[in-house]
Amino acid sequence: MNAVALTEYYRSALAGRELPGAGLAWLSDRRSKAFAAFQGFPTTRDEDWKYTKVAAIEKRLFQFVPGMCIGLDEDDIEQYLIPGLDSYRLVFVNGQYMPMLSSKRSEQPQGFTVASLSLVLSEQPEAVESVLGTIADPSDNGFAALNSAEMADGACVILPAGQVADKPIQILYLTTAGGDDIVAQPRNLFIAGDNAQATIFETYASMGDSTYLTNAVTEVSLGANAGLNHYKCQTESGKSYHVSMTQVDQARDSRFNSHLVSLGAMLARHDLNSVFNGEGGECVLDGLYVTDGRQHCDIHSRVDHVQPHCRSDEKFKGVLGGRSRAVFNGKVYVHVDAQKTDASQHNANLLLSKDAEIDTKPQLEIYADDVKCAHGATVGQLDETAVFYLRSRGLDNEAARSLLTYAFVGEMVDRIPLAEYQQVVRGHVLARLPGGDMIRALM
Repeated sequence: MNAVALTEYYRSALAGRELPGAGLAWLSDRRSKAFAAFQGFPTTRDEDWKYTKVAAIEKRLFQFVPGMCIGLDEDDIEQYLIPGLDSYRLVFVNGQYMPMLSSKRSEQPQGFTVASLSLVLSEQPEAVESVLGTIADPSDNGFAALNSAEMADGACVILPAGQVADKPIQILYLTTAGGDDIVAQPRNLFIAGDNAQATIFETYASMGDSTYLTNAVTEVSLGANAGLNHYKCQTESGKSYHVSMTQVDQARDSRFNSHLVSLGAMLARHDLNSVFNGEGGECVLDGLYVTDGRQHCDIHSRVDHVQPHCRSDEKFKGVLGGRSRAVFNGKVYVHVDAQKTDASQHNANLLLSKDAEIDTKPQLEIYADDVKCAHGATVGQLDETAVFYLRSRGLDNEAARSLLTYAFVGEMVDRIPLAEYQQVVRGHVLARLPGGDMIRALM
């Protein structure tokens, strides 16, 4: 389908919907401008999408499905949550907020907000007016524009100045087996005022093997000396498509720690971007991706060092099997006045088959002269000498290769500080790796 027809299809789909906050002039204006920026989805002629074709998404004409009634209970979603973790919880099923599966309003935190965006737009729109739709640029690509044209619902966390969340926050986006050909567009908004702190776990999963599109945008606003630990795990259906953008605005001395795990979806694209708009900020971007079959995973990151004395650290690892393909494109941009910048970036990949492919491109663009920056990438296969060593100690060939593969990715799992979540991620990773059951038995 050409861009004109695609635009008209989604224009018609959105026109018939009653969106939350429709009476808010500022929100209507931002939605209208975003839809004006939607001119179809990106193509391989766009440099940032050079290695990622989205033609399959264009062909399916995904549908918005507001008001679906899903008969799920606590037992149905338990396996997708972090066991034993005392937390605030928001659950969305097929893109729809499910209050009966989320934390009860009587259990909501005192002093800060953990709620669905639609509820916040209804009850306290002034709390998000200055931020919602102003951090993520809808003109960046067609997916961001389409999401911004809706901005209907998602997770909203607002911490006023000095507030430290007393418990972590779990956000679950779940698609059911009947979710074929639907599009869910989560719009997450995380706001932490000066000196505020929180930990957020964001999970995308599916109950079955449906073909659907998740198109998510997350905006993060961190005040002076604020801190946010953000963990995202994507284990969606192998027939699904997952496109997401996380855009972070960091003020002076703020800290943003991100850990991405991408394991599911036929095609997954993650954009991670942070801007240092104040001195002394820190940003840590960790990531792990495992692909097999004909899966495609694309990770693009950009860290803008606008102000001096800021530090960023990126480390991503990938394991690729079958005929799968991955893309890593990371850019650290050091602006003219960003002296004393400390930035590092590394991408390491392990290819398990001769048909797997990785396109990796770590980049530094530096316009200041007093900086400490480094970047690098590695692509390789298992070390046959190491395999021989393990076999000489009594392991068979399959077991030796499985242990070495897990040793490669295990570092990224171990970098997760919360033991309960580390165990969840380890389980997901072992389920995807060759010989995972054997490794689990040895642990």
